[in-house]
Amino acid sequence: MADKILFCWLGMTDLKASSGAEDVGRGPIAQALASREYGEVVLLNNLKRGAAENYLTWLRDRSRSNIELQHFSLSSPTDFGEIYRAASGAVSQKLEEHGQDARLVFHLSPGTPAMAAVWILLAKTRFPAELIESSKEHGVRSVSVPFDISAEFLPDLLGKPDKTLEMMAAGLPAEAPEFDDIIYRSDIMRRVVLKARRIAPRSVAVLIEGESGTGKELFARAIHDASPRKNKPFVAINCGAIPTELVESELFGHEKGAFTGAVAARIGHFEAAQGGTIFLDEIGELSKVIQVKLLRCLQEGEVRRIGSTRSRRIDVRIVAATNRNLIEEVAAGSFREDLFYRLAVAVIRLPPLRERPGDISLLVDRFLERINRQSSKEPGYKKKKISAAARNLLLLHSWPGNVRELQNTLVRAAVWSLDEELGEKDIEEALLPVRSPEGGKDQILNRPLGPGIDLPEIMKTVAVHYLQRGLDENHGNKTKAAKALGLPSYQTLTNWLKKYGLE
Repeated sequence: MADKILFCWLGMTDLKASSGAEDVGRGPIAQALASREYGEVVLLNNLKRGAAENYLTWLRDRSRSNIELQHFSLSSPTDFGEIYRAASGAVSQKLEEHGQDARLVFHLSPGTPAMAAVWILLAKTRFPAELIESSKEHGVRSVSVPFDISAEFLPDLLGKPDKTLEMMAAGLPAEAPEFDDIIYRSDIMRRVVLKARRIAPRSVAVLIEGESGTGKELFARAIHDASPRKNKPFVAINCGAIPTELVESELFGHEKGAFTGAVAARIGHFEAAQGGTIFLDEIGELSKVIQVKLLRCLQEGEVRRIGSTRSRRIDVRIVAATNRNLIEEVAAGSFREDLFYRLAVAVIRLPPLRERPGDISLLVDRFLERINRQSSKEPGYKKKKISAAARNLLLLHSWPGNVRELQNTLVRAAVWSLDEELGEKDIEEALLPVRSPEGGKDQILNRPLGPGIDLPEIMKTVAVHYLQRGLDENHGNKTKAAKALGLPSYQTLTNWLKKYGLE
C-alpha cells in the first residue's frame, strides 16, 4: 500500500512550539507526526521564510518522515482564491510524482480557518483525502464531514473572479435566477442550461427536443423569463391537444361569422403573445396545411384571422418543442423542411433522466421538500423522508416518463404512505410497471438471440452507461469514479474511457 502524504499549512502555533512556548505544546504539525507515520510531509508556508526554515530544522529532528517546505506569497491568509490555487497546485504536483493512487491526508488545524475550509473543499471534490485535526486536549483524530460539498459550489466560494470571466467569455450574465427551477448537478445538464442561458437574451427561434417529461416547457419559460421580453406575455399551446379543425382559429384568430359558431371575433394565440413569447409544444403534431400557414406567419411577421381580408403585424418570439425527431419527420415527408429550418435556429436537446443518473437523488430531495411544503396544511399529513433502500430503488429505475414520472411517483408514495419515512415497499407500490413497446425487445437483458444481435454493441451500451454515471455522480473525479465502479485504479478507468471514446 502506498505511503500516506500529509499536507498542511504552517501556522503561528507551530512556530511558537518550536521556539519553546509551553502553552502550545508541540503544536498541531509535530503532534500529528508523533501520533502517525507518514511517508512524506508537505508544509505550505506563507510566513517569514527564515522562521519557516528554522521550524523545518526543528521538526526534522523530531520525525523520520521526509519533510518538504514549499513557500507561497499570499496577499492575505484569508484569500480563498490564492489559498485554493496554492493548495491544489501542491497536491497536483505530488500526485504526478507518486501517481493518482497516492493516499492523501489534509491537516485542518494549522493555519487560518480559510485554509482549513479549502482543505475540506479539495477533499470533497478534486482530491479524495482523509481529514485530520489535532489539539492539546484531544490529540490527533480524523474529521468526518457529514455532507458532500459539490464541485459546483467551488466557483461561488473560491473563484468569483474566474467565474465572472468565464461567464463574460460565454456571453452570459453573472447570475440567471430564471433557471433556478431547473434542478441538476450533472455535466450533461450543466451544458444544456448554459446553452439555454446563452440564447435567452436573443430573439431567434428556439427548438427544444426531448422525450415527454424532460421539462421542455420549464426550459421555454426560463428562456422567456431571462429574455428582454420577460415583461410581455408567455403563451403556451399544446399543438397536439387542439382539434384539427380548430387549430388555425386557435393560432391566428377569426372574425365574427367566419364559420358556423363564430358568433364573435376572437384574437388568436399569436396576437395574444404580441411582444412576448409563444411556446408551441408538440409542434410535430401540426398538419401539413397548418405548417404552411405557420411558415408564412414566421416569414412575413404577420397573421391573418380566418374571415379577414387584412393582415396584422406581430412581434413574437417562437419557442417550439417536440418529442419527435423532426429531421426524421422531414426525411419521411411529414414535416416541412423549410419550416424546420425556420424553427431550428437554436436547437436544445434535453437528455432523458436515464442519461443523467447523477441528478436523480437531487431531484428526489427537491421534490420531496416541495411535496412536504405543499401538503403541510392537509389534515393528517405527516412530513415525509425517504429511506436509503427506497432511494436506491428510485436510482435503479429506468424512468421512461422522465422527470415528470419521478415527481408523480413521489407524490403517490407520499399520499399513500401513513408513515413518516417512505420505505422500499411504498416506492414499489407507487412505481408504474415499465413495459417495452415491443415486449422487451429493447431491454438489454431480454433481447432475442439470433440474426441481428450484436453482443459487442450491447456490452458497449452497458459500459458507456456506467462509465458516464460514475463520472457524473462523482463530479468528474476519476479517482472516486474508479472506486465507485469497482475498478482498481484511476489509470484503469482512463483506459476504459479511451476504449469507448469517452476520454
